[in-house]
Amino acid sequence: MHDPVPRLPSLLEAVLSVGTDLELRATLQHIVDAAAELTEARYAALDMTDPGRDGLTGIRTAERPEPPEPPEPPESTESPKPPELPELPELVVPIHVDDEVFGDLRLAGKREGPFTDEDEQLVRVLATQAGIAIGNARLYETARQRERWIEGAAAVTTALLSGESAADALMTVAERARRLAEASAGVILQPTEDGGMEIVTASTLDDPGDIVGVVIEPGSPVLEQLLGGEPVFIDDTATDPRMTTRVRHRFGPSMMLPLRAGGRLLGTLALPRRRGGRPYTAVERLLATQFASQAALALVHAEAQHSRERLAVYEDRDRIARDLHDLVVQRLFATGMMLESTQRRSAGTGDTDKDVHAMLGHAVDELQSTVQEVRTAIFALQQPPADAPTTFRGKVLREAAGAGAVLGFQPSTRFTGAVENRLAEPVAGRLLTALRRALTAASRRAGASRVEITVDVTAPLPDGRPGVRLTVFDDGGAGNGHAEGGGAEGGAGTTVTWQSPL
Repeated sequence: MHDPVPRLPSLLEAVLSVGTDLELRATLQHIVDAAAELTEARYAALDMTDPGRDGLTGIRTAERPEPPEPPEPPESTESPKPPELPELPELVVPIHVDDEVFGDLRLAGKREGPFTDEDEQLVRVLATQAGIAIGNARLYETARQRERWIEGAAAVTTALLSGESAADALMTVAERARRLAEASAGVILQPTEDGGMEIVTASTLDDPGDIVGVVIEPGSPVLEQLLGGEPVFIDDTATDPRMTTRVRHRFGPSMMLPLRAGGRLLGTLALPRRRGGRPYTAVERLLATQFASQAALALVHAEAQHSRERLAVYEDRDRIARDLHDLVVQRLFATGMMLESTQRRSAGTGDTDKDVHAMLGHAVDELQSTVQEVRTAIFALQQPPADAPTTFRGKVLREAAGAGAVLGFQPSTRFTGAVENRLAEPVAGRLLTALRRALTAASRRAGASRVEITVDVTAPLPDGRPGVRLTVFDDGGAGNGHAEGGGAEGGAGTTVTWQSPL
């Protein structure tokens, strides 16, 4: 065995490099690159034993070099045999993390000669340090994911207890879960009267109109688990025989999580990713299941709070009705007394007809006023308490808050002009879809520490027509934004502009 001491500085540098990053993918790339540089290999790869656990595929440097061409066979009168291509020599060293084989580090194509015992010894030392670095990166990634999901669950609870309507509450759960899971859609299903399940709420990057209303028919194999409150994890929605909906071909890996609290099934939260998307890891499944449980509990508390508020409204209406009744009775009684007094004075004192008519006219006016007040009050008290409508500003702020749970900070939001009066459907819906896409893209850019959202309904379009302009800026990268009917100038950071006629 050769003495590895002359290459000790290179080994120390490689060992230090594998621990310079806490992000798992970056750590694995450092390991592969360091091994290739340490052994002068043209090809290095890390094949993981269980790629689905961390949601990653194999990590490699460059394409595997072709083996050398075999020598020309000598001329012979016999029929030539096909030449056997020599295999490319490889150096394979396993990497262990917590007494488990994480994967194999494969090296091939050394620039000068075959791999030596010294190369193997150096790579084994590197693999030992790599196992420690991978373990640390896993812990960091798990802690970071857990923090995001906890913040998201807290944000959902706060939003639900702030007095949202039932429909808005379900949409809040779907949107936050979709962002946290990096899913293609966040879907809420609720049981139907005939024993199936229907999609009642959907949050997607695109128009969710073709998803809402989709029904899982009774008898579907997946329904027994869902109605029983059990989570269902699917590797590929498009090919899983348990899935029977007409939109299944659009999705790949998926989680279907029960929204269950106090023995009551409120519905199911489904988080499908696009076809061919990254599978969910065990950690993601656990965190999403815990999120669903917390969201279900928040939905129950929000419903109870809403019921208490409705009860308080009814009690207050009863009090108002009693007060109104007392007031009306008193006014009618006073008016009756006035008419009686008029009759007596007209009969006993000889007042002129003019005075009598004036007093009677005043009495009639009082009666008409009282009748009108009674009609108005009765009509108002007969109406059911209406949930406060969600304004356009509120929807934009809700999108910003959802992005904040993923970004780790709250985007700033600014409105210019009378957005509530000038912005109507379907323009408002398209703007919210564009905002959702821009915030999702911003959350995926590394290094973003600031996001600014501006909605301006006073900016005319280039052709002079009145329009609305959405601008989303983040400082996480440099590039040009996209626009509908216009463009965006790229500067320090990324600016996305969307605009449309009003």
